[in-house]
Amino acid sequence: MEKKLYERPIIRPLNTGLMNKYGNRTEYMPVTHIEGASVKEMLKKYGSPLFVFSERQIRENIRSAKRAFETRYPKVQFAWSYKTNYLNGICSIFHQEGSWAEVVSRMEYDKALHNGVSGDKILFNGPDKTDADLREAIKNNSPIHIDHLDELYRLTEIATELNVKPRVAIRVNMDVGVYPMWDRFGFNYESGQAWDAINKIMATGKLNLIGLHTHIGTYMLSPNAYGVAGYKMADLAIGIQQKFNTTIQYIDMGGGFASKNTLKGSYLKGTDIVPEVAEYAEAICTSLLNAGFRNNDLPTLFLETGRALIDDAGFLLGTVIANKRLSDGRKATILDIGVNILFTSFWYDHKISPAQEFGSHTEDTVLYGPLCMNIDVVRENVTLPPMNAGDNIVIHHVGAYDITQSMQFISLRPAVVIVDKMANPHLLKRSETLEDMQRNELVPEHLKHNKN
Repeated sequence: MEKKLYERPIIRPLNTGLMNKYGNRTEYMPVTHIEGASVKEMLKKYGSPLFVFSERQIRENIRSAKRAFETRYPKVQFAWSYKTNYLNGICSIFHQEGSWAEVVSRMEYDKALHNGVSGDKILFNGPDKTDADLREAIKNNSPIHIDHLDELYRLTEIATELNVKPRVAIRVNMDVGVYPMWDRFGFNYESGQAWDAINKIMATGKLNLIGLHTHIGTYMLSPNAYGVAGYKMADLAIGIQQKFNTTIQYIDMGGGFASKNTLKGSYLKGTDIVPEVAEYAEAICTSLLNAGFRNNDLPTLFLETGRALIDDAGFLLGTVIANKRLSDGRKATILDIGVNILFTSFWYDHKISPAQEFGSHTEDTVLYGPLCMNIDVVRENVTLPPMNAGDNIVIHHVGAYDITQSMQFISLRPAVVIVDKMANPHLLKRSETLEDMQRNELVPEHLKHNKN
């Protein structure tokens, strides 16, 4: 018989607190493998901490999302949101599954080209496009989404100079009943700014207006808000058809669909309250189909959703450094994972799982990272079994934004691997070294010698 692991006894007051609709949680399951690959073996081979992605889950997510929209609307095209996660290996999966690229900077634009995306299948969004960026997009026949009048004027001048007619869309913001309203980007629908931009484009005749684009917010929990946005976008498209006899080729509804993560301060867990992709699809597709388009004029529906397609496919593995007691008696556990690589810990109460078997005891604890900053808190409060130095943990749903927003602060960024459908891990990115960090640094001659 295998000898059981010894656990020190714990005496603590019983305070059940508030229950969710399923009652108190009574079971904690260890996560020892991800898609068949051993957590501890991956940490041993690639180092701790370590990002791990599931290729199966990514492909399942995009296929499920496409199925939800394509069964409700005849013309659908997804475009992968590069800012969500622009690791080349991750982007390539979405492109293999038929997604175009959606980018908001020249860096992302060049990455998309590097990943083999044809220029005419890169949607160029964002408020910061230089003249050089616009020229590159025109050369590659990329749809350019105009964010403000200054950009419209510059693009018109460049088009006149080059004697070409770039393909463009305008970004539209609007009131969809969710506040605060995202009106920083694009032209407002209610105030008439959108029609002002449309009229200027059509009057000069220098630009080819082929699309309309909106992005109503992030982590949107209301499918109905997308329905409102769809009706307003369709109203603009039909108005353009009637006024200028010009058919809008596509309506881009952006992204913002919520993942299953739990927002800080939320009463219920994300898994309980976040709508399914099919609910967003129903609201958007119904609004467009019922808007009054003639069948031949029905625009292609573009979608740029990122978070909902990648968040649950990403995991962050780490190691316990130490345990201690705070001045108020609370237990604190220090991990080798900090907010420099887990930026979303400021937004979410991530699910945390031990990576080894354990007994029946649990205790409330604060999870800190290793950084010498008081804000380095991974979870302000979580109930976990006792974990010793050297034990491992798995943080769930970290696929969106943690890679792109990670930074070299106090510690270097870790390696990233992806597990294929045969349970084989593959490196997507090596762990950084001091040489990587200092590669672009220069030291003037008079500062090269330390006199101390």
